[in-house]
Amino acid sequence: MAAISLGLAIAFSGSTAPAQQLYAANRGVVELETTGSSGISVRIAEDLARLVDDGATRRVVPVVGRSSLQNVTDLRFLRGIDTAIVQADVLDYAKQQVFPGLETAVSFIAKLYNEEFHLLARADIKDIADLANQTVNADLLGSGTAITTDRVFDQLKIQANITHDSPQVALDKLRKGEIAAIAFVAGKPAPLFAGLKAEDGFHFISVPFNAASGAIYAPTLLTKSDYPELVQGNRPVDTVAVGTILLAADLRGAPERNNNLANFVEVFFTGFQSLLATGNHPKWGEVNLAADIPGWHRYEPAARWLQRNAQVSNIQDPEVLRAMFMRFIDERRLASGSAPMSAQDKDALFQQFRSWQAGQPH
Repeated sequence: MAAISLGLAIAFSGSTAPAQQLYAANRGVVELETTGSSGISVRIAEDLARLVDDGATRRVVPVVGRSSLQNVTDLRFLRGIDTAIVQADVLDYAKQQVFPGLETAVSFIAKLYNEEFHLLARADIKDIADLANQTVNADLLGSGTAITTDRVFDQLKIQANITHDSPQVALDKLRKGEIAAIAFVAGKPAPLFAGLKAEDGFHFISVPFNAASGAIYAPTLLTKSDYPELVQGNRPVDTVAVGTILLAADLRGAPERNNNLANFVEVFFTGFQSLLATGNHPKWGEVNLAADIPGWHRYEPAARWLQRNAQVSNIQDPEVLRAMFMRFIDERRLASGSAPMSAQDKDALFQQFRSWQAGQPH
């Protein structure tokens, strides 16, 4: 009897240990799908993981997806994907061309940062019009870059030969002179362009803003501070930017995963100010958690947090806000050809803005 009891105890302990480990390993897990390492969404996911993970009850598992459009598909159908980072124009494309009624199948947690449209060309390409009938690579089919390039070139009536190699392969082809340019959408400074120099025969070419696309794209600049070896200090490059969105899967039929995602949102929103600190990606400074996205509904736990914390969500670190304001003034005046504004004048304008902001209803 003693031997039987010992054997049962060993068998029982052996069967429960894996079950306990299985529960512990999956407790509070949220799977966040990003795009590849050539862009910055992986870095953003890493920042979120550091914020959310507590080593016991919460954990973010970043998943590198194939493309921005594939991320939308995976969010709808792939087992385990709870949330994903997707470009705003890709979401619009998916709604129109791939998944009619998508706005009822997914929700958004927050509008994140902008990603800039980069057009890196050979030295002999001086203007975007020079790309007519030339070969331009636009990342893989279904990527955010591919969709943005098609839309931007169509708006500007640029008829180019678009290819779809990976950015790294395309960069090698550009070096060999086999293609005229690389289109790439990523938050600046994009890791893909690290180490490139103007003397190597590369330069960014301007992408004019089409006001008709203002609902999706916004005018912006690539500056020397973004790419010291590719942009001259007195010659910033005009381009456009597209927003990115943190989406949530429809988890109404998966209560445990939905609870995990709700906990993720609580920690993310509550600890958002810490993401603005040095060491995290500077693009966090562009995020406004309360920003709405017309035509899409917000993930309910995120909406409830914003309702409970309306005052907190409208507060931004004053120094971060000041830096963003100053950069906006500089970029707008450069884009319009106006003379630079003095530091004293910018400070005075910023104080007027803060006074106006303080008087606005919350």
